[in-house]
Amino acid sequence: MKRLFDREIALFSVILLFVEFIRGAALISFLPIYGEKTLGLSLDIIGIAITAHYLTDTVLKMFIGYLLDRFSIRFVVHVGLLASIAGILLLPIADRPWLFIAASALYGVGISPIWIVCLTKVSSDRRAMQMGFYYTIWFIGIGGGPIVCNVIMDRSRLTAYYLLLALAVLSWVLSLFISNRRASGSAPSLPVGEQFAILKDRLRHMRLLLPGMVLQTMGAGMLVPVLPSFAEDKLGMNGAQYSLLLLSGGICTVLSLIPLGRLSDMLGGKKWFLVLGFVLIGAALYLISLAPPMWICIALTGILGLSYATLLPAWNALLANYVPPKQQGLGWGIFSTVEGVGGMIGPVIGGTLATLEGQSAVLFYCGIMYAAIGLFYIWFPFRAFHDKGHA
Repeated sequence: MKRLFDREIALFSVILLFVEFIRGAALISFLPIYGEKTLGLSLDIIGIAITAHYLTDTVLKMFIGYLLDRFSIRFVVHVGLLASIAGILLLPIADRPWLFIAASALYGVGISPIWIVCLTKVSSDRRAMQMGFYYTIWFIGIGGGPIVCNVIMDRSRLTAYYLLLALAVLSWVLSLFISNRRASGSAPSLPVGEQFAILKDRLRHMRLLLPGMVLQTMGAGMLVPVLPSFAEDKLGMNGAQYSLLLLSGGICTVLSLIPLGRLSDMLGGKKWFLVLGFVLIGAALYLISLAPPMWICIALTGILGLSYATLLPAWNALLANYVPPKQQGLGWGIFSTVEGVGGMIGPVIGGTLATLEGQSAVLFYCGIMYAAIGLFYIWFPFRAFHDKGHA
């Protein structure tokens, strides 16, 4: 356990918690309400601003990864968090659409480094357990941010704004204590052409992983615009009941990530954790699409959370076998960008499908898709979870 909770990982965990808390609070609660009620912006502009955030965060992960392989971690994270502060500082004067969109995009630029850095700091011998720990921190931050922000904004939007700004500044101050080393922690970076040649070879070897990388995030994105209205229209839930539904999934995920990550490290066989996670997610989504009674929905959502916790540590442990050891920043940046493509196109597909065929159809097709991914990876070779770049 020493490697899991040492000073460096603890520091990055606190920064990650604050950054994701701000992200969840800003994108889910603060920007929509503040943009419309305080700045008088239309909902389409707010939607574009949120898309701009995700777009810059996703696309720039690859560039941030390259920087992490050439400069110190402290420098890259420090500059990124300064960009986050700049984006937040722009919000009170961003009453013009282009400025509001720019502020949201700038914040997306600023938070890109920290997650990539966390991925590069995970040790190979306890990767699944440590990934479970980081995902627990991420989940607490991005889930707790909107809850706290909503409570505060009921009383004062200005207080909520100052909370986000204070946490952003605190994150930046904490970044000053990061050790001044390269992300790879070893030899100097290879020339960029050689780095991309290595990664091209790794991508060729991991081509069977690419569908899962895109489709799993696309499925999650498809559900985002549909779930609230599905809960109200099809399940007959009010706001409190819907919150209880989400809470059941969140609690199961948070409580299970670290134990299941540790179990994956102890038992090996990460392939079956991956298959089981995908298949159970698919089955749960399919059953929820049938609009069962509330208590069954809560149980199924708990299964979703448990399945997600089963899947994530094993999935990232698998991806890690395709990251070149001396180009971890660039490698994780590219892989995160590939996964981010699904998250960007998912909401558009989900919203369109819901309009054409109804809300239940989105959950149904997502369930089928996740189950199909799981069944496909039954035939994925075990050696891909152990051998570097041989799939």
